[in-house]
Amino acid sequence: MEYQRKKRIEEEKQQKLGRGEKERLQELHYMRCPKCGMGLTEIDYRGIKVDRCSGCGGLWFDAEELGAVSKTEKTFFDRFFKGSDN
Repeated sequence: MEYQRKKRIEEEKQQKLGRGEKERLQELHYMRCPKCGMGLTEIDYRGIKVDRCSGCGGLWFDAEELGAVSKTEKTFFDRFFKGSDN
């Protein structure tokens, strides 16, 4: 529920932005790490393109990429999302 509310608020903000402002923001943030701001480099992980930060080494996935990786690493993701108490 909280996610849906936040998503709706963010969508409303984006609708209010002008085209020029959207382009400016994309130019500022495109292929930049959300954690440290350094550049992202596209790498290949088992045939799936993912973004890796040149600064902190973080891995960043687009929605489609995360879905593809979760299919190849099903056991890992099952354990990860079930938590350690199972």
